[in-house]
Amino acid sequence: MLQFDAWKRVLIWATVAAGLMLALPNGFYTRVEQHNDAVAAIELGADTPENQALAAQWPSWMPSALVNLGLDLRGGAHLLAEVQVADVYASRMQSAWPEIRDALRPERATVGTIRLQPSPPDELRIRIGEIDGMPRALQVVRALARPVQTLTGVGANDIDVTSDGDVIIVTLSEAERLASDQRTVQQSLEIVRRRIDEVGTREPTIQRQGAQRILIQVPGIGSAAELKEIIGTTAQLTFNPVVSRTSDATQAPGVGNRLVPSLDEPGLFYVIESAPVVTGEDLVDAQPSFDQNGSPAVSFRFNTSAARSFGDYTAENIGSPFAIVLDDEVVSAPVIQSHIPGGSGIITGRFSVEESTNLAVLLRAGALPAELVFLEERTIGPELGQDSIDAGKIATMVAFAAVLVFMFLSYGLFGIFANIALIVNVAMIFGLLSLVGATLTLPGIAGIVLTVGMAVDANVLVFERIREELKSARGPARAIELGYEKALSAIIDANITTFITAVILFAMGSGPVRGFAITLGLGIITSVFTAIYVTRLMVVMWFERRRPKTIEV
Repeated sequence: MLQFDAWKRVLIWATVAAGLMLALPNGFYTRVEQHNDAVAAIELGADTPENQALAAQWPSWMPSALVNLGLDLRGGAHLLAEVQVADVYASRMQSAWPEIRDALRPERATVGTIRLQPSPPDELRIRIGEIDGMPRALQVVRALARPVQTLTGVGANDIDVTSDGDVIIVTLSEAERLASDQRTVQQSLEIVRRRIDEVGTREPTIQRQGAQRILIQVPGIGSAAELKEIIGTTAQLTFNPVVSRTSDATQAPGVGNRLVPSLDEPGLFYVIESAPVVTGEDLVDAQPSFDQNGSPAVSFRFNTSAARSFGDYTAENIGSPFAIVLDDEVVSAPVIQSHIPGGSGIITGRFSVEESTNLAVLLRAGALPAELVFLEERTIGPELGQDSIDAGKIATMVAFAAVLVFMFLSYGLFGIFANIALIVNVAMIFGLLSLVGATLTLPGIAGIVLTVGMAVDANVLVFERIREELKSARGPARAIELGYEKALSAIIDANITTFITAVILFAMGSGPVRGFAITLGLGIITSVFTAIYVTRLMVVMWFERRRPKTIEV
């Protein structure tokens, strides 16, 4: 006999109701999206009447999670960037010079004078006065080498030290270059992700592509140029000793120094030492603030080791100027008045409030270790995204209508039950997508359309099996019961194989392929649930109410 325990009926209808509730916000997408943005802004402190009004557009006790729309549906920006890893080699060589100089100074009796020579960007050339002291000089410099911190570089050191006459040549080893490339790209990836997250964009796609490239897709942003402004600024902050000031832009700075312009005073240039005292990488926090005159500024704080280095430098150089350099421009060059032990300070300049806020965001997210060169950029307008949504709606509605008509004409009342389950099925797909925070793309819509077609397969198997049992002179109750029992194994087998395919597509694919796999996989889960439980429960409830002597399927 057909039976459904009361607890099973409650559980099935509760699951259906939960799925419909989770899917409901997507029917009021713009209103709920504005509500969510306003609530987030209020939590951050922007408790304005406008935000309160927007937050009141949707009841707070209702679910408010939405299906995120992908780049092809919402519009946005697409960038393909290449990390210039060679920049890091030059930076490493510059920062190595003070350490090597300090190590060789106690050996002057043996090696003579120590002079930095003009060098290629990825080399460091140091001339010594006594060529007979070269073996000792090489020994001292090689002692500064450190092991490469990667599995592939086990046993190798980070620098190679050779000589050419009276010149010591220091370069990065091949193992260190490979490790540095890996670290640089990974660090750039994380910093790009942090910068975009700071802006608050929805569901960006940021992933490595190839050895030195990063793919960046951000839905909902105005243009590729706007996205480049967010992530393209290197925000390299350094604190360098000042050698001199000049108005001559052609002045030769000398070996180990560089000439940089002043940000606030056009025509003024500073000669600074290339090796910084501390860098922006040592910052642990940066916040917009105001100076003693009420002008916008940025306050910062160093980590413990950098605070100690900065404090030692200021204690030893009271009365000397030092430069705060941001992206190869001197923001300010104050004179050290006293020892600064706390590891905190403030950057002043001719900032607007917006500029100081943006600078704090960039410094807090971290400096890009190397320049990004944008190889490809595209802006996908919201109109094109809306066209994709409209096309997807039309395709889904046509498929939906065709399936509904076919099931009604083929199976009559039982077909109506299957159609109701199909509507519940699609709603539950959107409910699950909202629950897991998935991103819906155009291929994802294709997965939903495919699910609509596949969802009725299980019901077709059951109904055809019931027809066969009715031909065997079974009673209607027994025919319905055997129809579901005997079709169950075929339904499970067919859907498991398709689900395995969806899992493989998700694991091995990327981007659009994953979007298709997610909707296909979730659609299979909801299809099996609605076919085995929802449709069957509706048939049982109808049969208990009508008690027909005969049925037609």
